Order: sequence, then structure tokens, then C-alpha cells
Amino acid sequence: MGAINASAEDMCENDIRVERSKKYKVTTDSNDAFNIAPNLLNRDFHADRPNQKWAGDISYVWTHEGWLYLAVILDLHSRRVIGWAVSNRMKRDLAIRALKMAVALRQPPKGSILHTDPGSQYCSHDYQKLLRQHGFQVSMSGKGNCYDNSAVETFFKTIKAKLIWRRSWPIS
Repeated sequence: MGAINASAEDMCENDIRVERSKKYKVTTDSNDAFNIAPNLLNRDFHADRPNQKWAGDISYVWTHEGWLYLAVILDLHSRRVIGWAVSNRMKRDLAIRALKMAVALRQPPKGSILHTDPGSQYCSHDYQKLLRQHGFQVSMSGKGNCYDNSAVETFFKTIKAKLIWRRSWPIS
């Protein structure tokens, strides 16, 4: 019997459950047209070596205390999280703290690519200044195109579906 043709009774007997997606929440404010970079990554998520290509994004989790925002930087060679930060506000310092952690951990060579969406946090003067200081090549997704940064989007979906949505986290 193929999983596609399984009845509800078969699924129950075999302890197979449907994983439901959560409602989409827009987290990118790309109204600012300043500092938008071209898409250098162009959906090529393969990296031959560490620190060649990084990708970053911000996602959110609903908690008992409100929204919690998580910014991450992934090394596309290993798909490892190399920088992260959390906050109850989605401001530029959230993205900056994640980038600073990644840079401190990895000390990337000049010319490394950092790909993000064109959100205001990533287009901000302070974030762009930090990228220039460390010699990054800046790459940004097309407006409203989640597939351009699917490596990070997949990471967020995985931790939400496999960890966060499966249980209720008590208030301490």
C-alpha cells in the first residue's frame, strides 16, 4: 500500500499523522528601496567549501508572551547555523547580532557571499556597513520570492514542524 492511497483507518493503525502547516505571517518590510543588492546566489545553494556562501533570514514563533523573532545565518556548505539572535522585536539589531556572531565564529575571507531577503533590517545602513567592513559580497532575493532563499526557509520550516509545533512550551 502506498502512503498516498492510505485511508484514515490505515494511517491511524500505522501511527501516521498529517503535519499541518501554520498560517503564513509576513515578516519582510521591503518598502525601502535603498541598498537593494542583486541576486548573486541565484538559487545556487551549493558551496564547495565553508564560508563561501552564507544565507540569513528572520522568522517568528508565537509564544505565551507574544511573538519571538529568530534571526539566523547559515553556512550553505554545511547548512549549519553559525549565527543567531532572538528578540521580541524585529529590528535591525536582531539581524546585526546574528551576523556578528557568525563573523566572530567563522572569520570569513573577503569575497564571501551573504544572501538575505531585501527586508529593511538587511538594507539598513548599519547592517550594510558591517557587511562592507568584513568584505562580503551582498546578495538579495527578488522581492516577495521565498524560493530565492529556500535553504533558510527550509531550515525554519524544519525546526517549527519537528520541534516547536509538536509541543506546548510552559511558562517559567
